[in-house]
Amino acid sequence: MHALLLSTGIVAVSEMGDKTQLLALLLASRFRRPTPIILGMLAATLLNHALAALAGAWVAGAVPPALLRWGLAFCFLAMAIWALIPDTLDERRVATRDGGAFVTTALCFFLAEFGDKTQLATAALAAKFDMVLPVVAGTTLGMMLADVPAVLLGHAAGHRLNTKWVRWLAAALAAALAAMTLAGVSFP
Repeated sequence: MHALLLSTGIVAVSEMGDKTQLLALLLASRFRRPTPIILGMLAATLLNHALAALAGAWVAGAVPPALLRWGLAFCFLAMAIWALIPDTLDERRVATRDGGAFVTTALCFFLAEFGDKTQLATAALAAKFDMVLPVVAGTTLGMMLADVPAVLLGHAAGHRLNTKWVRWLAAALAAALAAMTLAGVSFP
């Protein structure tokens, strides 16, 4: 349960102002069909995070515990720094003519998340907890908690959030995870 809740919280906070949230806004404004967009986001996120969690679990089994602890701390620290960098979305790169809302969203979200901080977080959390399903469920839930409102509420909700403070909060959480990992503190 801890892996699920922590994974949900970390990803939900770190996704605020992320490029996938901007992508959700863009797709919602272009297609005006929230259901296939949300389902496309869900499908892409489940696949992407499952692959990342499996990789993280494999690393946890293949790397000696002391080296794994340092590697995880480095990953969490990298996430903290990465969270401070604002994301942008190049609208010219988002093709929305072929496929439809579901296919376009699934492809765009999968590609946008590939190598993103949430994928790194998913792999690191799966390695830390040595659990795939709760981490994938949590990171996917966190992603949906952050991105579904962008689809449903549209551009107006995005202007009300101060993404600078959200990025700083996400960075502080990731830095705390790095420090706890280095100190050998187990997660609650």
